[in-house]
Amino acid sequence: MDPSLYKDFTTSRGYDYHFFLSLPKDDHPYLLFLHGFPCTSFDWRHQVPFFINEGYGLIVPDLLGYGGSSKPTDPADFRSTLLTKDLVELVDAENAARVVAIGHDWGSKLVGRLANYYPNRFIGFGFLAVGYWLPSTENNYENFMVLSKNTFEYEIFGYWSFFSSEEAPKIIEENMESFLRLIHSGDPKAASDFAPTGALKSYLLRGGRSYGPLAPYITEEEKDIRKKQLVEGGMASCLNWYTIMTSGIDAEDNKAVPAENLQITKPVFYGGALKDSVAINAINMKETVDNCKNTTVHEYASGHWVVWDKKDELNSDLLSWVKTL
Repeated sequence: MDPSLYKDFTTSRGYDYHFFLSLPKDDHPYLLFLHGFPCTSFDWRHQVPFFINEGYGLIVPDLLGYGGSSKPTDPADFRSTLLTKDLVELVDAENAARVVAIGHDWGSKLVGRLANYYPNRFIGFGFLAVGYWLPSTENNYENFMVLSKNTFEYEIFGYWSFFSSEEAPKIIEENMESFLRLIHSGDPKAASDFAPTGALKSYLLRGGRSYGPLAPYITEEEKDIRKKQLVEGGMASCLNWYTIMTSGIDAEDNKAVPAENLQITKPVFYGGALKDSVAINAINMKETVDNCKNTTVHEYASGHWVVWDKKDELNSDLLSWVKTL
């Protein structure tokens, strides 16, 4: 992604967002691409040239805590009411009239909250790997861990407790190579060293173990770019995307969502990852279809990183959907 096409924007609350910008051709809308964890705008490197060539405008930020954007350490700064306001201010500053918000991983959660708080600011919403979930107003993390273990025989979000701990940033930073090789191993057995409570911390502290080469969708060079970004930026800020979930901050913040906006009525794209062992496709798809009145569903034979693994299929399907808007 061309560094010369990046800009910086300061929000009304004083935080900076570093973002890629490409203007649309003719009357094409803008696509607002929102990445997840542990990522930056670099994650959309396969989508950016494709949609530029198709004439679409692009706004692709490093989200709060990542890359060239601000890195606050107070979890309260990561409330959805604040993050969504940041992004609407950014697209407004660029005079982007017609915008489609598309997210992957935590970016999908943010897309959902944009739909909840600013449904009329966007013409459509895309969810990749992680679908749309109704905003919970109760901190039910521990109960969900029990339920997921009973259902799947492991706590699919058990790693959240480690990510929310004070020791996590230092442990991950000191073992970044092992961390990235685990999440990009392509081995379905890797989930056993990642998801269950305590497993990831134990894996990193014992120096990790080899899962063989990286998955085909990522090169050593791309892995090293991600490693450099994360080490230089540190993990203390971006892990707050998890802390707000386990602490109850997010549940309290969700009480501000207007009841009439809980169901999404604008067009929705859901791209499911059939081999994702954490963001289970069947559950994410059902939640999305049940709560979005106009959903287009595509499923991919991919693990969590569908934006890379199935880039050609995904780009084609997204383009077909966006054209209907």
